[in-house]
Amino acid sequence: MGVIFATGVSQLAVLRGVIQEPNIPWNTITGFHLDEYIGIDANHSASFRHYLKENLTDQVPLRAFYAIDGSAPDPEQVCRDYAARLQEVGPGLCLLGVGENGHLAFNDPGEAELHDPLDVKIVQLDDVSRQQQVAEGWFPSLQDVPSRAITVTIPAILRVPRLIVSVPGKRKAGIVRRMVEDPISAACPATWLRLHAGATVFLDEDAAHDLNLEALQTVS
Repeated sequence: MGVIFATGVSQLAVLRGVIQEPNIPWNTITGFHLDEYIGIDANHSASFRHYLKENLTDQVPLRAFYAIDGSAPDPEQVCRDYAARLQEVGPGLCLLGVGENGHLAFNDPGEAELHDPLDVKIVQLDDVSRQQQVAEGWFPSLQDVPSRAITVTIPAILRVPRLIVSVPGKRKAGIVRRMVEDPISAACPATWLRLHAGATVFLDEDAAHDLNLEALQTVS
């Protein structure tokens, strides 16, 4: 079975929980991740490869794990190769978060396409997305955050049969409200989750603070 793993502060509790679950057959799971910065080494503390090595692949015996090499000399070829690997395995589950600008993976509002012809692509990160990385402590300043990344695209994410979306914290309350209440559009890519019958969203009280009961009943 293929599983795509998300990264970031919001996913730490998720990963800590799943690696402690005794009944997961890790040796049957092929792992992927959603995105990676272009131009930083795998050993960089903010690299998602480093994050997943520390919080997942060094902790459990996955059958295999395919990393996005953001430091490779030809990022376009990395995109093509990673897309081919995803298509070959056909992941059945994706653990996902939502960015403060509504992004899924690194599909920021200015880059996200519901009908993107690519499964993996190079994107330009917007300032909201980059500032979030600073606020979460991954980089010391906005100038230190890479401006480009490789990401799995929206249609490739929505093609996965089961999405588990974990969104904790006060910083996410505003975007959670938009995810539930805004019109479905690229202005808030997370609204596209409402098109997926197999998506389940988990919120804590802080993240759900701005929601109202009527909106929740409408979505359900």
